[in-house]
Amino acid sequence: MTQNALSFDIVISGGGIAGLTAAAAFGKAGFSVLCVDPAPPITTRDADGADLRSTAFLQPARDFLNDIGLWQVLAPFATPLQTMRIVDAGGEVAEPRVTKDFDAADISEEPFGWNLPNWLLRREISAILNDLPNVEFRPGVKAETLFTRTAQARVGLSDGTKVFAKLVIAADGRNSPMRDAAGIGVQTTRFGQKALAFAVTHSLPHRFVSTEIHRTGGPFTLVPLPDFDGKPSSAIVWMEESAKADALMALDETDFEAAMNERSCELYGPLKLASKRTIWPIIAQKADSLIAERLAVVAEAAHVVPPIGAQGLNMSLKDIATLLDLATKHPEQLGDQLMLDAYERARYGDVKLRVAGITALNRTSMASDQTLRDLRAKGIDLLHGVGPVRHGLMKLGLGAK
Repeated sequence: MTQNALSFDIVISGGGIAGLTAAAAFGKAGFSVLCVDPAPPITTRDADGADLRSTAFLQPARDFLNDIGLWQVLAPFATPLQTMRIVDAGGEVAEPRVTKDFDAADISEEPFGWNLPNWLLRREISAILNDLPNVEFRPGVKAETLFTRTAQARVGLSDGTKVFAKLVIAADGRNSPMRDAAGIGVQTTRFGQKALAFAVTHSLPHRFVSTEIHRTGGPFTLVPLPDFDGKPSSAIVWMEESAKADALMALDETDFEAAMNERSCELYGPLKLASKRTIWPIIAQKADSLIAERLAVVAEAAHVVPPIGAQGLNMSLKDIATLLDLATKHPEQLGDQLMLDAYERARYGDVKLRVAGITALNRTSMASDQTLRDLRAKGIDLLHGVGPVRHGLMKLGLGAK
């Protein structure tokens, strides 16, 4: 070991929700873990740069969080998602013409999932890391270089530290430095589309219904949140063609509220902004491989999908759960080729299928041609109307193969 060098079982590049969860999971399993991220986590709702999106943890993800001891901390902040409502408003005017409810009670005694704000997840999970003696979280530090040999990896950090590890986990986003350092390519689909994320209050209760309203440009999705200032509240992700999204972002609050109320068809009564607005580009992306020597690629470093059907972070947690299962069953194989090959076999097919499926759904939702919008409405009606098909789609959404 050289001067200014450290040694851990695992180095995690990336301190987003996936990276923090991985650090907690492996730390609680007894592995020594270093997690680094170039930016400190923003853990308050109104701070500049706060992630105003929310994450719906579907049943399998909740079960994993429960197994690793995180759900007990997160559950008090979670809002259940009992029903997924699909609305087609693609007619001549912006009003519902097809509305179909997918109720979790059809297939389960529990809700589909539970929704939590992303900024709150960062706050709670990073606090948990502080209580794990074998986990070190270094915000403000970036993993910059990767050098591997059969027995171990060496990661160079932006503060000059060199870290030796048996396994490096790239959880550092769609532009992953560790994935690039390992020479893993990506396949990217660009839709010419952006999403706005913000929170609102509304006059009518959401009744634990998550609603996707389809017209053109992408879905307008309302996901239940706890009441805010004594009023029902929802997180919104509004997807539109890039130029229109930029124009919406530039509107003053009064004009923006008028636009979002028209787009929402006022299904929950008048909406009122209850947070700042954020915007980001929509892509679909898949890594050419999920592994390299001593490296596992997870979360958005491995796969990026449009925010449809609550699949993104749930896929990420399945990556982490698979790695954790392999590591705990055979700790002596941590980071070796046998373990990494098993991870690739377990996850790559599912990743490929879900990226392709959500890409197709997003293109359908973007349709501006009236004939295509009419076909979409008929398709929603048909799929919902056949019980076995409806139940199969709901199970597939929860993670069934």
